[in-house]
Amino acid sequence: MINVNEFDYEIVKRAFNHAKTIRTNKKVTYYEIVTSFDIETTSAMQKGQKFAFMYIWQFAFENVLVYGRTWEEYQHFISKLVEILQLNEQKRLIVYVHNLGYEFQFMRKYFEWSENGVFAVDTREPVKALTTNGIEYKDSYILAGLNLDHVAKNLQHHKIKKLVGNLDYNQIRTWKTHLTDDELAYCANDVKIVVAYIHEQIEEYGDITKIPLTNTGRVRRYTRQQVYFNGQKQHRKTGGQYEKYRKLMNTLTLSPFEYEQLKRAFQGGFTHANANKQGKVIDNVTSYDFTSSYPTVMVTEQFPMGRGFHPKIKNRKDFNFYRDHYCMIFDIKFTNLFPKIKQEHYLSSSKCECSKDMVEDNGRIFSASTVETTITNVDFEIIERAYEWDKAEVSNVIAYRKEYLPKNLIKAIIHLYKNKTKLKGVPEKRPEYMRSKGMLNSMYGMSVTNIVHEENNYLNDDWTTSEPNLKKEIVKYNHSKTRFLFYPWGVFVTAYARRNLWTGIISAGNDYCYSDTDSIKIENGEKHLPYIKRYNQVVKNKVKDVCKKYDLDIEDFEPFTIKGKQKPIGYWDSEGVYDKFKTLGAKRYLVFQNGKLMLTCAGLSKSKGVDYLLKVSNNNIDKAFQIFNDEMTVPSQYTGKLTHTYIDEPVKALVTDIDGNQVEVNPLSGIHLAPTEFTLSISKLYNQFLLALIHGELLIKDVQK
Repeated sequence: MINVNEFDYEIVKRAFNHAKTIRTNKKVTYYEIVTSFDIETTSAMQKGQKFAFMYIWQFAFENVLVYGRTWEEYQHFISKLVEILQLNEQKRLIVYVHNLGYEFQFMRKYFEWSENGVFAVDTREPVKALTTNGIEYKDSYILAGLNLDHVAKNLQHHKIKKLVGNLDYNQIRTWKTHLTDDELAYCANDVKIVVAYIHEQIEEYGDITKIPLTNTGRVRRYTRQQVYFNGQKQHRKTGGQYEKYRKLMNTLTLSPFEYEQLKRAFQGGFTHANANKQGKVIDNVTSYDFTSSYPTVMVTEQFPMGRGFHPKIKNRKDFNFYRDHYCMIFDIKFTNLFPKIKQEHYLSSSKCECSKDMVEDNGRIFSASTVETTITNVDFEIIERAYEWDKAEVSNVIAYRKEYLPKNLIKAIIHLYKNKTKLKGVPEKRPEYMRSKGMLNSMYGMSVTNIVHEENNYLNDDWTTSEPNLKKEIVKYNHSKTRFLFYPWGVFVTAYARRNLWTGIISAGNDYCYSDTDSIKIENGEKHLPYIKRYNQVVKNKVKDVCKKYDLDIEDFEPFTIKGKQKPIGYWDSEGVYDKFKTLGAKRYLVFQNGKLMLTCAGLSKSKGVDYLLKVSNNNIDKAFQIFNDEMTVPSQYTGKLTHTYIDEPVKALVTDIDGNQVEVNPLSGIHLAPTEFTLSISKLYNQFLLALIHGELLIKDVQK
């Protein structure tokens, strides 16, 4: 890397003379010069005050790497780029930053930002930030959806490895601290990776202005092209497909009331543990998971089509008719609700209004005298099998004609599934595999993107949040000429997936241990193979039906891996048998399989958690399972967790770096990072439930009659 004080700006002038410029339809011109920016920082504390400051910045200008040690040097460097390239708000240079939110918090007060030039997905999470002098920072992390290590591994035409371990972040470094060649190489490597990645994105999309802003944007672009233009260039409206799909979208509109009700009905995946198994070490637990759960229901189930209407429902017969022949959402009130089954409870307390006498099983409703919620007819199908009640009152029913998703949308999903399956395990195709896998996983996510959401604005050195206009946003959604999805589809995707999962939960009975969205852990796995085979046959029949409907090739739904194993979409697939299994609740379980200890624990790194358990147990697996309990505390040096503290006011402090230099630092803002311990504990309410369960205070006669 070249020190900025020794940098020859003739390099910039030569790049300027040869650079391609691109003018967008918004009358903004961009230089197609690939650049990347990154900083390294130190976190410190003085007299109880936290602060953090930058000690080196690095900037990649194509294959030229420049670095400096102060913000003043960076400001001068940027001003020279602006002068040479003649930049302004209408003539811009894009600078990619991996995790822009972090760098932005440190540099935001050193530059003037264009009005409405900062686009953020949440407070303090900008994905694009434009300065008044034409530097447009973009977040390469949210584009790739991967950390730098994985970005480097997935480069197709460049061989760059993320360097690890060359900087100890616990040491105090300042702008005066001597950095070794290895340390400088570590700093340089990060921006080199981003530049290589953006060049590959340009190869894929044509030019730098066409690269999507986010990974979801990548999927949206792909899917829109498939459904509107049969995968061909957008200006070619092939075979009337564009007009046909636009006509469909024009019929799929919502009212503000309807959208709010759909929002209430929406739930994500089902993740929970059988309270009867909580805290116990269980031998020989079989793990099954669905092959692409959400994509499966998107290609095999039927979804709301046309505008919703309010059916006249006078009695249970009417209700049953509509729920069998239409997609429905409705409000419902249950009186004297009790479980029918012992092993699991479906209703989420966070999605319900309940009476004070509710009994809660770690976020799920065990029983209550009254429960009010909003659900789909698919949810009701599960609730009927999981609970009994004295009375159910239904109101605000909205029904939709149901049909399969459009043919081109199904084809787009299956294309990604087929690619993911065929390319998995092929070394030279890993980047394509990762791209197909990521896009397939995002297919569902974009279908439930909020139509109406808060706007996060950065103005006058401060973040503000503005409330949206519901009616205005819904009208905008209904009349959008680029829309290709319908929000109710996403609501039903997760409902169908939960129903599928619950067929396994109910079938497993007391052998059921744990479930998480698309997987289930059960005892006596062999005993439940008949259910697995029946379920898979049901999926096969559904695939046949949709293939017949749309004249699709069933082989695309049942591709082969590189090893010659057929992987039909949607089937239960065995992940093997765990020698030992222990769960402490949702997203908290430890397994031992094939001589390897594996941990899933929300809030704790999987690898760091396992390392700690093996260390304190002296590699004794039985002891490791004993240590994994509701009182386990992992010291900060073993967690890999960092507490982020945002510093918004200027700080002046005198620090001593690792070379013994005393340096005054005065950062204007920053983020203080500090290692933090992790304590595994359960809520008081859940503990009360477990004690009542152990002591037999939850009457079995009320649970199963």
